[in-house]
Amino acid sequence: MKRTGLFVLCLTLAVMLTGNVYAGGSKAKSGNVKAETIRLETELAVIGGGPAGLSAAVSAAEAGLKVIVFEKSSVTGGAANMGMGLLAIGSDVQKRQNEDIITVDEAYNMFMEYTHYRTDGVFIRRYFDRSASTITWLEDLGVKFEEAARYFPKSYPTWHIVDSDNGVKGGGQAATMMRRLTERATALGVEFYLNTPGTEVITKNGKVSGIKAQSADGAKIYEVLCGAALIATGGFGDNAPMVKEELGYTYNVDYFGMRLPNHDGDGLRMAEAAGAGRSAINVEMIFDIFRPDSKGRLQPDVGVAMKQPNMLVNREGFRFFNEEQVQNTTYCGNSLVQQSGNTAFMIIDETIKADYVKNGVPFFNRVSSVRDFSKFDENLATANTAGYTAVQKFNTLGELAKAMGIDAANLEKTVTEYNQICGSGRDPMGKSKEYLRPIATPPFYAAQYFPSSYGTLGGISINSNLEVLTPAKEPIPGLYSAGTDACTIFGDSYMFLLPGNTMGFSINSGRMVGENAAQYLRNRQ
Repeated sequence: MKRTGLFVLCLTLAVMLTGNVYAGGSKAKSGNVKAETIRLETELAVIGGGPAGLSAAVSAAEAGLKVIVFEKSSVTGGAANMGMGLLAIGSDVQKRQNEDIITVDEAYNMFMEYTHYRTDGVFIRRYFDRSASTITWLEDLGVKFEEAARYFPKSYPTWHIVDSDNGVKGGGQAATMMRRLTERATALGVEFYLNTPGTEVITKNGKVSGIKAQSADGAKIYEVLCGAALIATGGFGDNAPMVKEELGYTYNVDYFGMRLPNHDGDGLRMAEAAGAGRSAINVEMIFDIFRPDSKGRLQPDVGVAMKQPNMLVNREGFRFFNEEQVQNTTYCGNSLVQQSGNTAFMIIDETIKADYVKNGVPFFNRVSSVRDFSKFDENLATANTAGYTAVQKFNTLGELAKAMGIDAANLEKTVTEYNQICGSGRDPMGKSKEYLRPIATPPFYAAQYFPSSYGTLGGISINSNLEVLTPAKEPIPGLYSAGTDACTIFGDSYMFLLPGNTMGFSINSGRMVGENAAQYLRNRQ
């Protein structure tokens, strides 16, 4: 934290010293604050300093453009500061692992079939073709990678995990990559205005002519002349009313998505005001263990043990899902939102729990790679004492049903039928025989699942060149969008079989915007 804070302080001071003020400031009122208007000039204005914005800034600056980045928060990096890595196919990192890896052709065909071709095939091909060179580009900036990982057993090793420079593991490692990009951008002369969100894209004769931004304290309004602008503000995952309006989910009731600060939908509103059309909106769907009345926190070992291929039932007490697929959090999340209340319950018995404590669990993932379950009972009891109710222990199935809100009669019937299935070794839902384990020995354990997400995807219509489109699908010259504001490549379901895809899209789309904006401005001269 001290190192990051010092970096931000130095960066802020550099911005203050190097801001390109080309005309005297005038005074304007912003609410009750007397705001100073500062006029700037650049070639590319970037609204949002997350992975897409930073990649665009570096790419454009390497192409010779003058770039200014406006970032709403006090640091660069956005949601990527909590992430771990990005997708690439055919990279040197993968080749060094001497592992059979998917080819670009195989990945492309799989991706297009997965989305039923409801995506931009031209862009996907460009993205996958250059993904390996993007890893090399990042390595040249000083980014190191631990490995190309699978997220879960059935996925492919496309997730390039950043080797953190401060020893962080299991989340937050990509902050190192964001620092390297920021350092490279600064060295290339990119100017940063932190705590300064973009507020408006200005067009003249249908083309981008500038943007506006305002400091968070309202004291300064920036009017920026530019020939090109990028909107990359990270979606609207922190805007609960907008999530409800656009997606129908109610935070902390039937949906527990990650609410990353400053992801308020600013980019979508600016794009729409500038004449942009809307694209489909979705979320990077996952699931997790939650309960609206739950307090405190759960230790990772209990959480991992309760996300294994055991019996999963809905509120009505019925199975609805091949629990072997619980390893793919997108598949499980998609299935949850088809159930009443968007919820379901994973149930195990004492025999299963004891086996996990002694021998470990069938499924691990790269984020929660817990191996020691010896403190399961202790950690669950501690959580329950603190008011944590999303995982509980019960002496009978009747007690379980009453406390968790499951139809008791149906649950008893389902357990009987499920145990018979386990005895036969053949599951009509398709689960492999090795995961068919009866629910027979008390006490019983239940975990409540709800859909979650890493954030929203899409909203701004773009073409294969990442140019923002009008409702009539005409490009708005000079206006681009990248990152999650524009990410509609997955169709209706996040592609977790090729992990690292959202950050991969953000980094690669931003890099492409820098190159495309440079070409656009050169052609305009």
